[in-house]
Amino acid sequence: MSAEPPDSADRPVLVVDAANVIGSVPDGWWRDRAGAVRRLRDSLGSVAASGLPGLPGPIDIVLVVEGAAREVESIPGVSVVAAPRSGDGDDAIVQVVADRQSERVYVVTADRRLRDRVGALGATVIGPKTLLAASGSRDRC
Repeated sequence: MSAEPPDSADRPVLVVDAANVIGSVPDGWWRDRAGAVRRLRDSLGSVAASGLPGLPGPIDIVLVVEGAAREVESIPGVSVVAAPRSGDGDDAIVQVVADRQSERVYVVTADRRLRDRVGALGATVIGPKTLLAASGSRDRC
């Protein structure tokens, strides 16, 4: 007998700091930030279904974008939240975490200050390398 997948209310939430994740791979992303975020977003569909090491899927993914990447749209499995202004991405991430505090929330970022802010709200922090390895996008962001 196979286990039923958790219904969406029981799924963990993975909030992804898009700018920090794409910035962790020096591949020229700065020439086309929106394109790099689209590639990251597209690679996250498999993570939504299968999860991460120690965090089995399915999981809800929220990709927080800012600046030139604010035009990137959601796709099935990946909700995109655009920060209202450039430079407000961290505040948008903190707001998503605060809004979903009653759920199991994980945040993908290497930003130390942001790690502290979301940790204070009860979120667990995961580094970008873990996400990139699981999504197969380590060299494609």
